[in-house]
Amino acid sequence: MSDAWLVGRARELIAAVQRQEFDKQLEIVEIMDGLLEETLRRGEPTLVAQLLRASAFARLVTRGLAAEAEPRLDEMLAHTRRHGLSLLRADAHALRGRRLVLAAQEDAALTEIARALAILDDSTIPDRQVGVRNWNRMQSMALIDCWIVLNQLGVYEAAEEVISRAHQAIRESASPHEITLQLMNRVKMLVGWGLRLERIEQYDEAAEKFRTAASMAVAAEGPFAESLFPRKAGVSAVDQVGVLASALALHNPAAEHVDRLNQMRHGHHFPHEQEIVAIALARCLDRAGRREEALDVLRETRKAMSEDISQPSMRLNIARELARLDTTPDYASGAGKSLIDYATTLEAEMWTLRESQIATLNARREHERLSAEHGAITQQALQDPLTGLPNRRALDERLRALASSADAQPLAVALVDLDGFKGVNDKQSHAEGDNVLRVVASTLRDALRGDDVVARYGGDEFIVLLPGAPASAAKMALGRAVKSVAELPHHLSHGVTLSIGLVSLRPQERAEQVLARADAAMYEAKRGGGNQVASANSMAGDAGASWPAESIPADPSWGAEEPT
Repeated sequence: MSDAWLVGRARELIAAVQRQEFDKQLEIVEIMDGLLEETLRRGEPTLVAQLLRASAFARLVTRGLAAEAEPRLDEMLAHTRRHGLSLLRADAHALRGRRLVLAAQEDAALTEIARALAILDDSTIPDRQVGVRNWNRMQSMALIDCWIVLNQLGVYEAAEEVISRAHQAIRESASPHEITLQLMNRVKMLVGWGLRLERIEQYDEAAEKFRTAASMAVAAEGPFAESLFPRKAGVSAVDQVGVLASALALHNPAAEHVDRLNQMRHGHHFPHEQEIVAIALARCLDRAGRREEALDVLRETRKAMSEDISQPSMRLNIARELARLDTTPDYASGAGKSLIDYATTLEAEMWTLRESQIATLNARREHERLSAEHGAITQQALQDPLTGLPNRRALDERLRALASSADAQPLAVALVDLDGFKGVNDKQSHAEGDNVLRVVASTLRDALRGDDVVARYGGDEFIVLLPGAPASAAKMALGRAVKSVAELPHHLSHGVTLSIGLVSLRPQERAEQVLARADAAMYEAKRGGGNQVASANSMAGDAGASWPAESIPADPSWGAEEPT
């Protein structure tokens, strides 16, 4: 399984999980977890982030599993921050916003989207390591995840801006699946927007939204036939996708749409499609003189979505449609008319509040952008630009802080040097050498605990600080790091291995003294043939008194032990 295959398979499963029965969704979640496990074993940072996203996404769209997405989103955020994956970090915030909408925490969801958009606003230059096409695809994916939340909250103007940016990101290289996804999302947004405009009696503007949605539904026919979505061969898109069929029906309600929409109402839906189908079907039934059937459809749908709080605007659309069609004597009376007038006034007030939501989103977005800009300037002063690890200045600050902290004792300090790195630069190129440094830095960081410090010391040397780690535990953890680098595919490491010198900080010892001892221990590992950890006796009075070096144990149970 290549990395590209893993990403492609995850994309297929994401497309499938949104339109399957519950049992099948659970199977897909299990398959996705297997792909994630394989990806974690490989350790490539971007691939790991993409599979964490896929695993979280599958749970967000599967009934009852949304809470399980939270730890994966937390891990995705920590991972993307650590490795500087800005687009995927923005996507993690967007998906967290989606989770918060499901938990009825709309204001908090808006804040997460503001964070995501602020990151995307500052991530306009493609990373050459990722490639322009993949960069654009990840940017579009993050924007669509932001759009989903904005659309759920009914903030349509902001949603329109975001989905237009998503379209621009992939307009030159979009696959049929991506084109279909864009069209379906825009149709869904325009339909929801049109229904919302009707609630404040802006019928001409609503009709224009329905007209545009219908034309996009027709345009989706071609790319849908080649997309990754589950589909029936030889059957048109409007006969398979409820939101597309609904767009045609809302643009021109008529009896001719009834059979098609009736079949779709009881089929499998994309998220939040059932409500749109129900409203479109009710209007067509009413136009055909079958109002009681229309009311039954709306009542059944209202009951079915009674526990779904993730689409508040659509719930109100169902309620309004019921009020509009139910002309029983109670509603036709003066009291009923007053109630409808009161509801219309409330709708206008809610529209004003929606505009306030947009202002809030923009204000938080700018705040997040400025905060990130300030943080980036500070971070640049303390970060190695090549590997993204803390630099020597940051290391000095961290070492001083840990040395003075009782909670960090005992403090293990290791100096890491790359065996064979000079040959990579001489025989390959300095650019390839830079790639090796990035891969080794990432592997070293991922092999250790979250609170361990890995910093670039200079050239091909790194420093590791392991707070609270006795010498034996530190040696075992660093041994795992040595093993992880040694097992990297040759095209990533070019055969580079690690020589590590390990010491424990002594009382009252200065930073330059402990680093000098670690350096001497590292050269002992080099003299032993490299690819190993050499540890100094931390109680010895002389820096070179004792240098027992150990190569990587052959016992497979050694590598299975967890970091301490």
